[in-house]
Amino acid sequence: MTARAVLQQADIARALTRISHEILESNRGSSDLVILGVPTRGVLLAERIGRILDDIEPGAGTVGSLDVTMYRDDLARNPTRAPAPTEIPAGGIDGKTVVLVDDVLYSGRTIRAALDALSDLGRPRAVRLAVLVDRGHRELPIRADFVGKNLPTSADERINVRLVELDGSEEVTIQ
Repeated sequence: MTARAVLQQADIARALTRISHEILESNRGSSDLVILGVPTRGVLLAERIGRILDDIEPGAGTVGSLDVTMYRDDLARNPTRAPAPTEIPAGGIDGKTVVLVDDVLYSGRTIRAALDALSDLGRPRAVRLAVLVDRGHRELPIRADFVGKNLPTSADERINVRLVELDGSEEVTIQ
């Protein structure tokens, strides 16, 4: 099956800019806002969102990363990558609005793991979810608050997100 491009570099940039504005609007500004990316590509997207937020409201881009590897419920079935570092901004997450950022929302299991990991780190005031692509097929009652693109897919299709920092090219394809 050949891959079909559904988002190019300019589309991704527009989606992240829109998501950033929506985050600020829903939070009524940037106070007490923490952006945490889920490795691997979620961290890169979170960093981009942080830069956009900082351009809109200087000082708004408080960004970190949240590794969920050891919180996953499929460790026995799927080979995992080595855990990445969790980097929480200096102010922590207690009483803050935390926006989790990931590249693709599928079953919801990665985000469930992220919520478990967050609970070990503190007690945020609220947790929101931003994803570049929501492809459906949820197994858990999890919904993204901010979505770059909804891409209804069949269960046998695959969404590939490529980001220039990691992959040398920038696109989202469906295969």
